[in-house]
Amino acid sequence: MQLGIFAKTFPGIDPMTVMQAAKAAGFDAVQYNMACSGLSAMPDAISDAEAGAVQQAAQAAAVSVAAVSGTYNMIHPDPAVRELGLKRLAVLAGRCRRMGTSMITLCTGTRDPDDQWRHHGDNQSAEAWRDLLQELTKAIAIAETHNVSLGIEPEFANVVNSAERAKQLFNDLPSPRLRIVLDPANLFERASRSGQKQIIARAIDILADRIAMAHAKDRNADGEFVAAGKGVLDYGHFLKSLRSIGFNGPLITHGLDATEAPGVAVFLKEHLA
Repeated sequence: MQLGIFAKTFPGIDPMTVMQAAKAAGFDAVQYNMACSGLSAMPDAISDAEAGAVQQAAQAAAVSVAAVSGTYNMIHPDPAVRELGLKRLAVLAGRCRRMGTSMITLCTGTRDPDDQWRHHGDNQSAEAWRDLLQELTKAIAIAETHNVSLGIEPEFANVVNSAERAKQLFNDLPSPRLRIVLDPANLFERASRSGQKQIIARAIDILADRIAMAHAKDRNADGEFVAAGKGVLDYGHFLKSLRSIGFNGPLITHGLDATEAPGVAVFLKEHLA
């Protein structure tokens, strides 16, 4: 597996700064965010020069661009907000190859109008599911046009909140453009050691043929997110389970401070070894 980190972990508004910081901290890949180029995360426009600078910086720092963030609220209650997000997704997709990547990570969304990562009681409604299918159908058409993949991540606060819901999504939308970004810390809040192992193993078993990227963060005993290795998650079991299905893709850590990055790199490399 290739060890990587969210580029946005490091301060800087030019790609070379964050790429070099990632490499210096011990990582060989990044999940990029356009904020690292001094733009908004989902810009209205990306010039060829701005896109090319990402690839050039990655090559100079000897890191790869595993994916770029394209998250917006795909089931926002206001259709106009969703429409704007989709337009910006098309902008990003059109520059992916120039940046040296072929994957965009998405947020399947929430009915919360203010925070795309906050749970809402209507997320599991039939209407929310309908809106997600309609939005993803449009996103898949964009992905087809630009020959990129779309990575979705099961998260408690979003409409796709479990491995089972992700599997249902693939049944409803069987496009090979849709892939899974699997973060084990998003599959439980509080669970015993044996309980989390069962949850993670089941998710990997259910989604095995769709997992294109893994994320690495952790939860403490109170259910709060912490850096990988500083919580209760059994990383030995998680990585062994990924290997059991032949996964050899990027393992991207996030949810940490820049000062924690070198230590997390050491922790994950020890487990990968």
